[in-house]
Amino acid sequence: MRHFLLFFEFVPDYESRRPQYRDAHLRMAWQACERGELVLAGALTDPLDTGVLLFSVESVEQVEKYAREDPYVVNGLVTRWHVREWATVVGKDAILPLGKPGPATAT
Repeated sequence: MRHFLLFFEFVPDYESRRPQYRDAHLRMAWQACERGELVLAGALTDPLDTGVLLFSVESVEQVEKYAREDPYVVNGLVTRWHVREWATVVGKDAILPLGKPGPATAT
């Protein structure tokens, strides 16, 4: 498995247009979550202009397919989206865990 971050850049009037597509968007997200693909998802606030979704999947193509089918993308609430692989190294779910360094010593 690999971690990928999917970034959605929202249209300026996203907040006012979101309600009619939100149920479909959330249904799709929860289905991906139940399949074990989507780990976390949400929006960056102040300003509310970007969505970030963390996926744990085998390939970037899976995330790209998700993005192309998301109701916010399909209905023009997203001006641009892009995917970045995230080399996670610390935490219980890290894909490439690095050992915890020993205690620091004074020099």
